[in-house]
Amino acid sequence: MKKLELGNILIHDVQFSNEGSKVENGVLYVNKEEICKIALEDENIASCEVFLARPGESVRITPVKDVIEPRVKVEGKGGIFPGWIAKVDTVGEGRTHVLKGAAVVTTGKIVGFQEGIIDMSGPGADYTPFSKTYNVVVKMEPVEGLKQHEHEYALRIAGFKIACFLGELGRNVTPDEVKTYEFDNIVESAAKYPNLPRVAYVQMLQSQGLLHDTYVYGVDAKKTLTTIITPTEVMDGAIVSGNCVSSCDKNPTYVHMNNPVVTDLFEQHGKTLNFVGMIITNENVYLADKERSSNWSAKLAKYLGCDGVIISQEGFGNPDTDLIMNTKKIEAEGIKTVIITDEYAGRDGKSQSLADADPSADAVVTGGNANQVIVLPPMETVYGHLEFVDTIAGGSANNIDAHGNITVEIQAITGATNETGFNYLSAR
Repeated sequence: MKKLELGNILIHDVQFSNEGSKVENGVLYVNKEEICKIALEDENIASCEVFLARPGESVRITPVKDVIEPRVKVEGKGGIFPGWIAKVDTVGEGRTHVLKGAAVVTTGKIVGFQEGIIDMSGPGADYTPFSKTYNVVVKMEPVEGLKQHEHEYALRIAGFKIACFLGELGRNVTPDEVKTYEFDNIVESAAKYPNLPRVAYVQMLQSQGLLHDTYVYGVDAKKTLTTIITPTEVMDGAIVSGNCVSSCDKNPTYVHMNNPVVTDLFEQHGKTLNFVGMIITNENVYLADKERSSNWSAKLAKYLGCDGVIISQEGFGNPDTDLIMNTKKIEAEGIKTVIITDEYAGRDGKSQSLADADPSADAVVTGGNANQVIVLPPMETVYGHLEFVDTIAGGSANNIDAHGNITVEIQAITGATNETGFNYLSAR
């Protein structure tokens, strides 16, 4: 049996400190100089500024590169973000402390046009989970002439380092709550839950290249074969974001660490289902790669003896083909599937929702229409660069009116979803 304890230290405020950074009585105290010292270790980062954004404030953050949750490994093998910050030991066991409610948000000059907006209040706040976190916003500007991939890498690594620095503050803090996630091997789970349906989670990772990258233990997912990992590994940062796809489509690193499908399946494990494992597969652009990856998804789902599979997609358009390939091939093995996706149905909602379809994909959970239009009122404070809101995906030329209102599609909002409330665990 593999067991991971998450000790949640509940953060209910974030404040600046002229002394050292610390966590005390549920407050995260941040020293600007300590944060910027970490960022400026990279010679490709020319400048650093630190801001704080709290729920309900009249604050807009844009363009958002990544969102990361501060965590620290206190017991067990390895450390947070193996392959990047920690060595590549297999993680997912022992004990990890979490600054629950806090987040590091990286921003600055835009890397790719598919970065987004976080509003801490107003109608935009309803669409992003990061309007509810206490955010340490780190604005970093690159040196002149830095190429886009180097710029993305510099911001990504700086964000991980800063999140680990803040997470370390919670090492010796007594958590407010401890959640335990236990995971049996195939033989143990079969013996323990012989009458429960065997369910696996197939997570499709964005890996189309051109700033569309996700990393597994430090390896670009497009260079990997479809494989099986223990679900608790993601909680220690085994999967991280390195992509700049549309903000409502990409999973920031925070989302990988708090994958809701994983936590929901753990919640039902041993009760209504037997959660037998997690299959990770990539999304490439060439047909042969798509065929190979989806073949392996179906093979591994059959190998695990699955009765049902939940498949989630990252991205849209080209990856819709991967989604349907995975679904068709897994269903052909006699395994029921439920797919989780968003839609690009046009601003009027009348266009084809996905770029591909098949009758076997008959249980679908939608995150809503990403083309839905929303008007964001002006905020008193902007952290980052407001001038990019007309060029990010979901924006349009001259989309800021004379009153400062911004008209965008919800795909421009980081982590955006228009939830239907449909329960994917009971879809099949």
